[in-house]
Amino acid sequence: MSQHFLLSRKARTLSLSKVARLSDEEAYETFRLIRWASTNGEPVCPRCGCVAVYTYQTRKLYKCKGCNHQFSVTSGTIFASRKRSIRDYLLAIAIFVNGAKGHSALQLSRDLDCQYKTAFVMAHKIREAMASEANGATVSGEVEVDGAYFGGHVRPANRRADRKDRRLAENQTGKRRVVVIMRERGGRTLPFVFKSEDASLVTIATRVSPGSVVHADEASHWDALHARFLTKRINHSEAYSTEESNTNQAESFFSRLRRAEIGTYHHVAGPYLNAYASEMAWRENNRRASNGEQYLMVTDASLQHPVSRQWKGYWQRAYAK
Repeated sequence: MSQHFLLSRKARTLSLSKVARLSDEEAYETFRLIRWASTNGEPVCPRCGCVAVYTYQTRKLYKCKGCNHQFSVTSGTIFASRKRSIRDYLLAIAIFVNGAKGHSALQLSRDLDCQYKTAFVMAHKIREAMASEANGATVSGEVEVDGAYFGGHVRPANRRADRKDRRLAENQTGKRRVVVIMRERGGRTLPFVFKSEDASLVTIATRVSPGSVVHADEASHWDALHARFLTKRINHSEAYSTEESNTNQAESFFSRLRRAEIGTYHHVAGPYLNAYASEMAWRENNRRASNGEQYLMVTDASLQHPVSRQWKGYWQRAYAK
């Protein structure tokens, strides 16, 4: 019997101790080489794209010869206006990708010895960079579509007679949202958050390529998919899966997200549910990549991603309210 990939040596190509032992100069060189990989680490102006720059001897800054714009290795990226050392950001990414079911901001704040607010924003910036991989992406071929409620909580009663069905509208807290997943078999995973499953039909029509075979359950709102796609339905009251149809891979994604919500984050607020769902989709899509490859992918995505409109100055805006 062959060994599972995640238990093999090939899955472990990154050591946190090696990242933690990086000097400030080594961490800076790592960032520089990853950000400007196309020019072998030579700086490129983020404003005009000019490759002719001045280098300061006293500070790690550059000045564009074309537009006179001063910039650093993190200028114009999701880590712009940073206050911590570059090594801390590399270590945060390494810690974050090593979490099989995610990594909470509270735990990250302890790992980096920083305030919870700092770790919270840092983790969400990393999630935003992860999610950028799927911007505008579509799925095709054999596609599974399903939805599940996440966020919010209705505490079950002790006695069975007093328990409430949390799926019913009258027992919803108002904070719960439906994560609708579109997942290629053997391909990418696209999650979206809606108030109800039927609200996702327009998005499904634009994100699933025409001619695809869509697998869904027997919920009545999925009947609208018949007009656009070849659909295969599975009645879960009769069988979990059949040879003709199943949504097992969609359920696999929900299992990962559910375990992260219950076991790692414990509480996922509605406004941020899409960020957590996108993180779990990235982890699901790259689960067969080694942790070293994942580390380089997230670092590269963070340095290619523009300044975050949502997370830059997040706490200042929160206090202003």
